[in-house]
Amino acid sequence: MRQSLRDKIIQVCDAKIAAKGEGVSVSFYAFFANRNDDPVLLMDAATWWIETHGLDHFVKAVTIRQMVRDGK
Repeated sequence: MRQSLRDKIIQVCDAKIAAKGEGVSVSFYAFFANRNDDPVLLMDAATWWIETHGLDHFVKAVTIRQMVRDGK
C-alpha cells in the first residue's frame, strides 16, 4: 500500500475516533470522497482490505489504524 494511503487512513481513523469514540467502525470507502476520483487508489485500498486481510465491510477504526501503523 502506498504511503499516501497509509497516511490518509491514519488521519481519517484519528478524526473518526476523536469525533465518535473508540467504538466507531469504518469501511474502506471512508478514506475517499463521495465520487470516485482516484480509482487506482480505491482499488489499492479495497485489495488491502478484502483480498489481503479478508476484513468485514465495517471494522473498528482503532483496529484499522493499528494494522496500518504496524505495516500490515
